[in-house]
Order: sequence, then structure tokens, then C-alpha cells
Amino acid sequence: MGVTSGTSGLAQVTDADFEAEVKGSELPVLVQFTADWCGPCRQLVPVLKDIAFEEGDRLKVVQIDVDRNPGTTVAYGVLSTPTLMVFRDGEPVRSMVGARPKRRLLEELADAEVL
Repeated sequence: MGVTSGTSGLAQVTDADFEAEVKGSELPVLVQFTADWCGPCRQLVPVLKDIAFEEGDRLKVVQIDVDRNPGTTVAYGVLSTPTLMVFRDGEPVRSMVGARPKRRLLEELADAEVL
């Protein structure tokens, strides 16, 4: 399987490969739980692309569509989009709901000790 690049330009994961791509990642992973109909999710994409480009050696950034991947969405109790979840060593270490500016997101990632 493996990660595919969606229309957003960010790597996409699914219920089928979440375990390998996120939980099995050697790098910390920032996961955006998103949906096609979510305006704030789309607003967050340029921020996430910048972070993926700038911090790619320290952090993996992926998206998962909540409508197409209900198993993972339910497993992590995601009720709103966008939800951003940080995984380190296979475990969620931080969860954030809602779009935010790049600077604030970088601060939150630093607080989570992944940057």
C-alpha cells in the first residue's frame, strides 16, 4: 500500500495503512483528520505543507479523511474537523481541534517535544 498524495498535496493515510504509516513511523507524525466538506481543513493545508517541507527531517505530516476512514476516526475519538493529532513512538501525545496559524502550530509542536 503506502502513503498516497491527495489533491491537497499532503500524504494521505487510510484505515488500512494507519498502523504502518503513523504508529510504525520512526519520526513523530502530525495527522490532520480532515473532510472534503471542511472549510477550515482546507485553510490549514498551506500551513501543513509548509511545515512538512521545512521540518520533513524531524516530522512526518499526513492527512486522513474522516468520512472514508471511520475506523481510525472512531478509535481516536475524533468528533470535529480539523483535528490535529501528534503521534510519537506509535502513541498520540497531543490533540488539537481547529485551524490555527503556522506560528501557533509550531509552538504547540515544540511543546509536544516533537520539534
